[in-house]
Amino acid sequence: MIELKSAEEIARMAVTGRFVGELLAELGEVAEVGVNLMDIEHHARRRIRERGAESCYWDYAPSFGRGPFRNVLCLSVNDAVLHGLPHDYLLRDGDLLSIDMAVGIDGWVADSAISVVVGAADPADLRLIEATEVALAAGVAAARPGGRLGDVSAAIGEVARSYGYRVNGEFGGHGIGRTMHEAPHVANDGRAGRGMRLSPGLTIAIEPWFCRSTDRIRFDADGWTIRSADGSRTAHSEHTVAVTASGPQVLTLRPGSGATPAEPTGRPATAS
Repeated sequence: MIELKSAEEIARMAVTGRFVGELLAELGEVAEVGVNLMDIEHHARRRIRERGAESCYWDYAPSFGRGPFRNVLCLSVNDAVLHGLPHDYLLRDGDLLSIDMAVGIDGWVADSAISVVVGAADPADLRLIEATEVALAAGVAAARPGGRLGDVSAAIGEVARSYGYRVNGEFGGHGIGRTMHEAPHVANDGRAGRGMRLSPGLTIAIEPWFCRSTDRIRFDADGWTIRSADGSRTAHSEHTVAVTASGPQVLTLRPGSGATPAEPTGRPATAS
């Protein structure tokens, strides 16, 4: 069942979204050469606790994974792209790190992700991150009332192909609101003009993710961490978006992004 939100409910989701955007921007700056992934995880735990928010990841137990997830962040390094388990690892010069988080405040959830390069950046990594950000912006721009869900998916897929990347269809975006995962599924490729009608009040997480040279994935033994099947690098960008009568509203914009729905909405792909 898809629940359309009122303007007041979207405003409450935007409160959560602002916190998520601010914390992700903060974590992107914390991620430097020599920093342990667990330090980033504990930094986020502290900030979430101080805000009185609740992590949507803690104790999350879907059909995949091995036991409940006992972290507040997904931290995915290099060839890992989704659901990376924070662990004892010191970031190295040139690492590509994806940070994904979802929290709830007063019963309303927001979900977002960024990818950043730590230290000296490989131009190919910056291009990969840029592709996810441009695809995210294209997906957001297509989330207009009266359109179709396939318009969002097609916009993401078109950007992927324009950059020369293939799209994996196993994991994508999703509805969001009172819980982290609601209907509908938001695929990262599709056909324009197909799928459910986009109505004001629909709230979705749009999250393109690409591997540099494959569309196939594999799982680590932990059951959570998803990697490119060929070991190539990966990137992931995500925003929580509301469809409104006046167009798409990004609820998880990060400070200083200055983004509009027609422009890249992730952190600029520059070396930290």
